[in-house]
Amino acid sequence: MDIRLLKRAKYLTFAMLLSLVLAACGGAGPAGAPTTEPIPTLPTDPVQPTDPAQPGEAAKPTDGVKPTDAPQPTDEPQSIFEPGSPIRTRASQFGVVSHLYYTDRNRVLTLTNIAGFTWTRQQIQWKDIEGPDPGNYAWGELDAIVNDTAAANVNLLISIVKSPTFYNPTNGLPSDPKLMGNFVEAMMLRYGDKIGAVEIWNEQNLAVENGGRVTVDDAGRYVELLVECYNRIKAVSPNTIVLAGAPSSTGFEREDVALPDEKYYRAMYSYKDGLIKGHFDAQAVHPGGAANPPGTLFPNEPNKIADCPPELGSCWTDDPTHYFRHLENVRRFMVEEGVGDHQIWVTEFGWAMKNNTPGYEFGNFVSPEQQSAYIIDAMKLVRDSYVDDQGKPWVGAMFLWNMNFAVLWNGEGNPDHEQASFGILGPDWSPRPSFLAIQSYLASIKK
Repeated sequence: MDIRLLKRAKYLTFAMLLSLVLAACGGAGPAGAPTTEPIPTLPTDPVQPTDPAQPGEAAKPTDGVKPTDAPQPTDEPQSIFEPGSPIRTRASQFGVVSHLYYTDRNRVLTLTNIAGFTWTRQQIQWKDIEGPDPGNYAWGELDAIVNDTAAANVNLLISIVKSPTFYNPTNGLPSDPKLMGNFVEAMMLRYGDKIGAVEIWNEQNLAVENGGRVTVDDAGRYVELLVECYNRIKAVSPNTIVLAGAPSSTGFEREDVALPDEKYYRAMYSYKDGLIKGHFDAQAVHPGGAANPPGTLFPNEPNKIADCPPELGSCWTDDPTHYFRHLENVRRFMVEEGVGDHQIWVTEFGWAMKNNTPGYEFGNFVSPEQQSAYIIDAMKLVRDSYVDDQGKPWVGAMFLWNMNFAVLWNGEGNPDHEQASFGILGPDWSPRPSFLAIQSYLASIKK
């Protein structure tokens, strides 16, 4: 193609994107009416003729079959899920973590569609909804989030964290699983199939997410909570996917800090002779990334950072939990513990860039162009290589962290916060290179 035409085509593509972004600036609208739109689906392959006509010749019907009996093309879509339990996706799905509370929600959802994501993940704090007394629910902005997401034809994953203080003074896991069971049942009765998936807790192997202390025995407490929530959700909405919460990817062990994720996974799966096995659809996982390309993995294929300063040690390159491909280790744990028939859902992944937050200095080694390349390489790795012996995906969905946190942190006066550096939108809503690369990649695989 003539280089001038190529440049003009790129300019027109960006102009179309920018016009759509600007058109989405109308602000968050009121809660929409319930929608009956189905979960996005994949079309079936069209039926091919068995005996196509040759040039200048009429088509011949197959012996014994009248022309009217021939299979007719159908517009009926094929579900993205396979039949049976646990629920499994036919192909890996792609979503993004967004913050939809008290922001220009319709703009975020418009950008979600423009990028090509079919799922979004919103985390909610249970303590902000139930209270001031037990059993009183103030759903508030969540009504609008659920309705607007459904109206945008985007699947919604809800992640639930933080117990009300009257159930746990430190907002960790509730002492009685039935307390959270009551909450998730009320949520599903209110929203039903508008919620496509529910993730029960988040990084529960960290002491800060578990009331200030965590041990191997706490994995059993978590299983009891998951079983209760699974039963209550499925009784109301059988098609909603229930995810076992994602442990933080860490090899560090100290009761007041964390339990290594491998110990936590194995303790969950072995508790009460595998009680968990019939009480979750997929395992949520948060693979690390640090500044390591997605094709690397310690110890066999480690990354090297030549300019790593001594005060940062190895710059997060000397443990498999710092690598995206730690997913392969988690898959191995699951197979060895007898839950390999369940898919993994990556509910957070991504790469930070330059930021000002202590502990996230690895982002200072990742440029915008590298972030873009790493994200696409990770998507390709999952889609093309993470399949089982039957060629079926063992990663059901993956959610990029994140869409719009740079906009939010800019509003707080700190656009260089680490959460902002993970974002694929800039502080002024402009698309970063990673946004444009994702848009191109997802469009190519949907053909």
